[in-house]
Amino acid sequence: MGEFVGGPRYRGDQLREWLYAHPVADPSEMTNLPSETRGRLEGALWPFAIETEQVADDGATRKWLFRLPDGPAIEAVVMGYRDRTTLCISSQAGCALGCTFCATGQFGFERNLEAGEIVAQLQWVEAQLASTPLSVGPDHVTNMVFMGMGEPLANYKRLREALRRIIEVKGMSPRRITVSTVGVVPGMRMLADEPWRVNLAVSLHAADDETRSRLVPLNDRYPLAEVEDAARAYFDKTGRRVSIEWTLIDGANDTLDQAALLAPIARRLGAHVNLIPMNPTPLTEDRPSSPAAVARFRDNLLSLGVNATIRTIRGQDIDAACGQLRARAEA
Repeated sequence: MGEFVGGPRYRGDQLREWLYAHPVADPSEMTNLPSETRGRLEGALWPFAIETEQVADDGATRKWLFRLPDGPAIEAVVMGYRDRTTLCISSQAGCALGCTFCATGQFGFERNLEAGEIVAQLQWVEAQLASTPLSVGPDHVTNMVFMGMGEPLANYKRLREALRRIIEVKGMSPRRITVSTVGVVPGMRMLADEPWRVNLAVSLHAADDETRSRLVPLNDRYPLAEVEDAARAYFDKTGRRVSIEWTLIDGANDTLDQAALLAPIARRLGAHVNLIPMNPTPLTEDRPSSPAAVARFRDNLLSLGVNATIRTIRGQDIDAACGQLRARAEA
């Protein structure tokens, strides 16, 4: 970093302090750096251009579409709650896994994000919150979820370095970080061996192999039994129970039969189930379950001894689900 800013080595430490402890969007605000250094940083500080910013939920949700220098677009969304501010970031441009209901998957895979591009999303959002906080919640990011564009565990090397910087350099507690996966089993097992005990969320979406392979093609490579074994191993090694993500799709996985198949998996893992009403996208024929079907599915899980909640949809009017803002921008 010192080489990037030029001058004595401590200049790199000063820049690192700005980026990780006191993020600002404009290098001119880095007042302890020489004007020459600030000028060199102008236009070079951020690894993307800000293409779109949208606000929803009376100022409690904000979303950005970032354009990378080589063309791909990625997204980040920050959501304020009474006691926390949660940032959802991207780990890849596009995604190769092709889940039928996911807007990002319809673009196909473009490239992995570098660790710096992943961390820069956090740094940019922190800089924005410092100058313009959300209408509710802390004025800094308290929680992070890798649930934006891409499959984090398919970009493992760069994900690992991003986690190292966020936890060891910035100082965020791993307990406030969640990595989501659709079931990249080798990555789940590697993550269990890392020194940071982050939360792991498994996007299951179906509880039998036939249905899951239709919704999540990766299931052909890593079927349910292998995903469950890796999730159990994660808990055994880290002491952190996994959570199960379940996007409810009309007629596909919102039936009582699916709830009955899901319940024993969740009980064996001691997992909380997050039920997510599907965000409709023009890029897929899948349709969201009705509110009544969502509630019925939850109630059935509860009756089967599974802790399940329905996630509140945020930012629907600004296409806050991963890939949706890009889909609209490039339609």
